[in-house]
Amino acid sequence: MLIRNWLVACILLFPLAAIAQQQESKIDTTYKPLIPITKAPLLNNVDLIANMRYAFRNEFDKGTYTRSRFENEQFRLEIKGKVLDKLYFRFRDRYTRDPVTQSIDNLSRSTDLAFLRFDPNDHWKIYAGKLCADWGGVEFDDNPIEIYEYSDIIENSDNFLTGAGVGYVLNKNHEFTFQVLNSRTKTFQELYDSIPGIVESKFPFAGVINWRGHFFNGKVFTIWSYSLFKEATHQYMNYFALGNSLILRNFKLDYDFKYSIENLDRKFIVSNFIPNMKAAQGVAYMSHWIRADVRLSNVVHITATGFVDYAWWNGNPDPNKDKKLRTAWGYIPALEIYPFDKYDLKIFANMVGRIYRYTSYAQTKFGLVNDDTYRFSIGFITPLLVL
Repeated sequence: MLIRNWLVACILLFPLAAIAQQQESKIDTTYKPLIPITKAPLLNNVDLIANMRYAFRNEFDKGTYTRSRFENEQFRLEIKGKVLDKLYFRFRDRYTRDPVTQSIDNLSRSTDLAFLRFDPNDHWKIYAGKLCADWGGVEFDDNPIEIYEYSDIIENSDNFLTGAGVGYVLNKNHEFTFQVLNSRTKTFQELYDSIPGIVESKFPFAGVINWRGHFFNGKVFTIWSYSLFKEATHQYMNYFALGNSLILRNFKLDYDFKYSIENLDRKFIVSNFIPNMKAAQGVAYMSHWIRADVRLSNVVHITATGFVDYAWWNGNPDPNKDKKLRTAWGYIPALEIYPFDKYDLKIFANMVGRIYRYTSYAQTKFGLVNDDTYRFSIGFITPLLVL
C-alpha cells in the first residue's frame, strides 16, 4: 500500500518537475554570457599572463641570521592583445605593491602598464597611456620577475609613467623610440613639500630617446637611451643608460652603464643620508651592472650578477669635503633549473648580497654606518601563460 501511494505521488509530481525544469532552462537562456559565442574568437588574440616569482628566503645582516620567510616577491598580472587590425592594448598590474591612486595621472601606483598602441604600418608605432619609460639598459628592459635585486638607480626611480610615444623600426636591426611623459606620479608638494628658491613647474615632463640595435647576426645587442626630466623650474635630471648584450651559443653576457645627474634629488638616496633634508640639490648617481648566463644544458643554467652603485653630493655647501658619500656593491650567484621543454618555468637557488660602504666624511658628518646584508633563497619564476 505504501509503495503504491509513493508511485502515485511520483506520477502526479513529475509534470510539475518537468515544467520547473523548462522554466529554469528558459530563465538561464535570458542571460547573456560574459564572453558571447560571437566574441570567443577574439580570445585568440589575447594573452593572460601571471608573472610570478616566489621564494623561501633566509636573511642575514652583518653575518647574523635574522629571519626566514616565504614571500611572493613578484606577482604582476598582465593582459595584452589585439583589439583590431593594427590596434593593440596592454595592461599589467602589480599585486605586490600598495594600490594607492596617484595624484598626477589618477591611476593606481600598482599599475605598471595601461596603454593602447596603433601601428599604421610596419615601420611606425604610436602609443599612449601609462607606459614603461623606455630607458636603456638590459637590467631595466628585462621582465621584472627575472631580476632578483635591482641596482640603486632602477630601484629608486619612477619607472612607469603616463604619456605618449612613437617608435620607428628602420629595419630588422635598428629601432628608435621617443616618449614624452609626466616626470612623476605625485605632485611637487607631495614629493618635496617646499624648497627655498625652487619654483614648481607647471608641466613637469620627461623626454626619452631610445635606440635598439642588433649587430653581427644578432650576437651583439644594444639598448641605449638619454632622458631629460624637468622636476621644477630650471631644475632637471639628465639620465644616460647604455645597455649591451653579447649572445653566443651557450653563453650570454650583459653589461649596463647608467649615470644620473640631478639638480633635485629625485631618487632621495643622498637626501636620506642627510638629517632633516627634504631633497638634496646637486646629486649624481652612477651604476655598473653585469650579468653572465652559462647554459650547461637545456635544463641547467648558472648565472652570476654583479653591480656597483656610487652616490655623490656635488651640491654639498662645504666644497672642501668629499663629494662621494657611498659605494654600494651587489652580487648574485644563482643556479637555475628549467624542468620543462615546452613551458617557461625555472626553479632557482640564489644568494643576494649587498655591501654598503660610506666615506669617512659621510660617517663622521651624518653618522652613517657601513652595512653588509645577504639572503639565501630557493623558489620559482614563471610568466604563467593562463590564456
